[in-house]
Amino acid sequence: MGKLIRDRIPELLGDQAGTHRPLDDDAFETALRQKLQEEVQEYLEGGEVMELADILEVVYALAKLDGVTESQLDYFRAEKARDRGAFEQRLYWEGE
Repeated sequence: MGKLIRDRIPELLGDQAGTHRPLDDDAFETALRQKLQEEVQEYLEGGEVMELADILEVVYALAKLDGVTESQLDYFRAEKARDRGAFEQRLYWEGE
């Protein structure tokens, strides 16, 4: 079973990296979505901050496929936080 790897992994691992090939846009998006699930699961299981960095990397790649830059994505995030708030007050709604 294959999985999406970071760009420099073949360079860093050499022959140990196995066979690898570039993906077309559709296969890349599918692989990114799978990678996002994998990284979120790893964060939920271990709570390591570096997993959050991995999640961001995948999110940025997905945004790029939609033609959105990292700075545009952060602008959208900030705009939404301004309009609806963030999670600083730790509010939890128990309604339906």
